[in-house]
Amino acid sequence: MNLEQLTTEQRNEHTMNLDSLNIHEAAVLMNNEDQTVADAVAQALPAIEEAIAKTTASLKAGGRIIYMGAGTSGRLGVLDAAECVPTFGVSPETVVGLIAGGEKAMIHAVEGAEDSLTLGPSDLQNLQLNHKDTVIGIAASGRTPYVIGGLDYAQSVNAATVSLALNRNAIISQHAQTAIEINVGPEFLTGSTRLKSGTAQKMVLNMISTISMIGIGKIYKNLMVDVQPTNEKLVERSKGIIMTATDCSYEVASKTFAAAEQHVKPAIVMILTGVNYADATAKLQQADGFINKTF
Repeated sequence: MNLEQLTTEQRNEHTMNLDSLNIHEAAVLMNNEDQTVADAVAQALPAIEEAIAKTTASLKAGGRIIYMGAGTSGRLGVLDAAECVPTFGVSPETVVGLIAGGEKAMIHAVEGAEDSLTLGPSDLQNLQLNHKDTVIGIAASGRTPYVIGGLDYAQSVNAATVSLALNRNAIISQHAQTAIEINVGPEFLTGSTRLKSGTAQKMVLNMISTISMIGIGKIYKNLMVDVQPTNEKLVERSKGIIMTATDCSYEVASKTFAAAEQHVKPAIVMILTGVNYADATAKLQQADGFINKTF
């Protein structure tokens, strides 16, 4: 295994003397390096858009988005999947994050898990992967066996496949229908791919999940109208969203929110179209969940 050829393993010529810098110098240097990430991601937008088309199609067909990776890559996939539940009101089964070694690997490294070609397929089999799903394999190095095995299995059941690597000419790119490759350059700290590589991965996953949810009607204008009011802060945020979307008062928003059984989206439709909760729900069903198609 020759890691020296991987950009993510090379030394950064701008950060050769980190141990000689004071706090301010190190912070400025690290911030400067981080500012290059968005530009690197921009270079991969065509492939990212292709990936989003696949994930949106999966969600529309009743399928799932399934992230899989090891270490930092796996953790970022699990994080994005977990955040989709409260943000977009989807079930935990709609966007799934798999990490080599299972849940305990979120906190502690599981030795050897990422080097297995069979654990990935096994994890996907446990999810009963099917042709409606999209599997996104994430690997900063672009060569993780856990991800390669998973992508190969996904293709064998005709699921859509996407790879996300932080190196050019990545091995995992050869195992996916859509290959996203981003070159953020050598890390601030040599080989620490939780830094710029992790930031780039998070940005891409943000785009994939958010824009896919826009594509299935989870957003009205730029408001997250399927947010789940699971605590006091989110209850108040929900009322604020209703007020913003309809230009109504707090009192009207609160009353309608209660009448809509604490569902933001039908509450907005109730106010905008003057119908009751049942009719608002029916309108949304006919509009495939898009508020802007209910009037």
